[in-house]
Amino acid sequence: MHIMEGFLPPLHAAAWTAASLPFVVMGARSVAKITREHPRAKLLLATSGAFAFVLSALKIPSVTGSCSHPTGTGLGAILFGPSVMAVLGAIVLLFQALLLAHGGITTLGANLFSMAIAGPWVAYGLFKLTRSLGGALAIAVFLAATLGDLATYLVTSVQLALAFPDPVSGFTGALAKFAGVFALTQIPLAIIEGLLTVIVVNLLTQYSRDELDELAFAPGGVK
Repeated sequence: MHIMEGFLPPLHAAAWTAASLPFVVMGARSVAKITREHPRAKLLLATSGAFAFVLSALKIPSVTGSCSHPTGTGLGAILFGPSVMAVLGAIVLLFQALLLAHGGITTLGANLFSMAIAGPWVAYGLFKLTRSLGGALAIAVFLAATLGDLATYLVTSVQLALAFPDPVSGFTGALAKFAGVFALTQIPLAIIEGLLTVIVVNLLTQYSRDELDELAFAPGGVK
């Protein structure tokens, strides 16, 4: 979930914003380097941002009366590395907060850290690990996108548990409750996102082969 406007205590909101800023700066440098060295990759960058915007804007009601949604950040992390997604994610989250009332300005830093920093780093790490162990590209993409999505929701649960510990069981009890709230809806959504990301990467290897070759990504396509 995107944490809604005004939901976090001010100190928590400020802390997550401060924690996210270095990643955004690093991501801006990465984007500048990619566009400078690989100008043909600009369309793929835009595609990655649009993919994240569309998927993360799909709010699906959960059994608790809240909502779950995919994140879409695994694609950009796989193609360009996780740093880039901090910038693309910031743009996505800002537009969603302003235009769709999805998330918020005061909670932008917290949402950015979970969806555009933690999720992409997990996705990228799993992708690289799976490929280094000889895993097929399709499997690597699926695991990266699926578990990157789940990592986002785990971090969001941690953020909420830190802000609102359970009166009896404290942080641990609150974390179990917040994580459990979305488990029934988020796990199938994460699997669907993983499958959809495999399909998109497969299409890119067919129709954007030159751009992917320039980035030295996945020679031979999805297998």
